[in-house]
Amino acid sequence: MSHSLPDNSSFFEEMSDVKPLAQTDKVALTNKNTETLAQRLKREALIAEVEKDDNGLTVEKVEPIDPHDFIEYKQDGVQQGVYKNLRLAKYQIDVTLNITHMKFDDARVTLYNTIKDCHERGIRTLLVQHGMGLNSKPFPAFLKSFVNQWLRQIDMVIAFHTAQKQHGGLASVYVLLKKHPNQKLINREKNRRGG
Repeated sequence: MSHSLPDNSSFFEEMSDVKPLAQTDKVALTNKNTETLAQRLKREALIAEVEKDDNGLTVEKVEPIDPHDFIEYKQDGVQQGVYKNLRLAKYQIDVTLNITHMKFDDARVTLYNTIKDCHERGIRTLLVQHGMGLNSKPFPAFLKSFVNQWLRQIDMVIAFHTAQKQHGGLASVYVLLKKHPNQKLINREKNRRGG
């Protein structure tokens, strides 16, 4: 049985209209936007975290204060008598928030969210325990310095003052919130429930 070799001329005739592939050093990707489920979930979680945390409280720089300094602030329009009553702890403290042992970012988010929640519930006065920070890093009174700055940046806060000794003194601050626009409705609802 003899094998004949194919006729070269017929092969070249069949291949005459074929063009060689262009040379390229790029790798072709079928879809540049392909991401795994894990990558997508991680990206979505990061976006949600940024949106949840977008409260406007600055973290870039702060004016350091001494651990033994009083912190105080009063918006224009707050009556002197109201401020004095806050300073002297004459108002009922409805909520106490302790952020002394929280991580920095957690303290920032918790402070804002607690104040926002209190405002929405018609709570006017709260006590924030920030600690003195005698040995805090990177400098003494690190968290206290930021609390002093953050409270000024929260629109709902109309005044604050370092607490009396029985409420933590230099390690705590009384915070007075503005009335919620629906304060009358909130009070009516509280009274209806007997709270």
